[in-house]
Amino acid sequence: MSVRVGVIGVGHLGYHHARIYSEILGATLVGVVDSNEDRAQYVGDTMGVPHFSDFVQFLDTVRPHAVSVAVPTSLHYQVASEALKRGIHVLVEKPVTTKVEEAETLLKIAAERDLVLQVGHVERFNSAVQYVRSMIDSPLLIQSRRMGPFSPRISDVGVVLDLMIHDIDIILSMVNSDIDRISATGSVVRSDHEDIACAQITFKNGTIAHVVVSRVSEKRIRQMDIMERERYIVVDFESQDVSINRCIKGGSGLVEVVEHPVYPKKEPLKMELQHFVDCVKEGKEPLVGIRDGKRALEVCVKVLRQIEQDAVGIKAHTA
Repeated sequence: MSVRVGVIGVGHLGYHHARIYSEILGATLVGVVDSNEDRAQYVGDTMGVPHFSDFVQFLDTVRPHAVSVAVPTSLHYQVASEALKRGIHVLVEKPVTTKVEEAETLLKIAAERDLVLQVGHVERFNSAVQYVRSMIDSPLLIQSRRMGPFSPRISDVGVVLDLMIHDIDIILSMVNSDIDRISATGSVVRSDHEDIACAQITFKNGTIAHVVVSRVSEKRIRQMDIMERERYIVVDFESQDVSINRCIKGGSGLVEVVEHPVYPKKEPLKMELQHFVDCVKEGKEPLVGIRDGKRALEVCVKVLRQIEQDAVGIKAHTA
């Protein structure tokens, strides 16, 4: 069976969803939707499928088996809930919603109807991340930096829900422990939301994670460093490379040894969407389900509260 799939929201990211669905096995792209009618028509004509400017009309007339939801974050809940209520499987881009309560409602609807509800944390499908997650043992310290130049394309959320949520989701998947405490700070530079943020997450098992994000940096960096007792692992998200550093005893003392493991590298978004289609066909739980998306969102909300409290404290101190 080929899964009849549509894409709701075909901006920069949604366009690539449509492109990939037209390429992968087991999927048939049956339509695209965008509130900008010219954009919807352009992508629909490019892909050779019907286009719509009203997502409800698309759902009711085309009746796809599944949809990708790549609209602005503030609309995720509205679009995803309407699709789920019609018995349609959903992949919703991260962050799953803007409110934890909305994520809980989506989880309930999907569970009641036995539907696949996947959250688009694409970095989980990065070949380097999958390799490291398969061999990670007990991280002591995790440091991540995710930075890049400013783009007005993302305007409805700040850098925490735009970028930091990627690293928080990966860290939560690697550390088998509850969180003990969170401290965070951030600042507004070029938008109406925080553009720079730094968070330290301490887990109950002693693991410490330090996450730095910026969307106003002139240098693009996507890197995570993981320190264990006997090795230091560096992950480059963009090149999908991993290096493993160890110190071993040599004739004149400690000698640093660096390994560069070799493994297949694939397009993360294509792997993510193929996984979604496979889950729909086979009725299985996705790698990144709504519970993962909800947990990452919960942590991001706590980070944002800490940033807000820190800003209030600074204002009070300087007043």
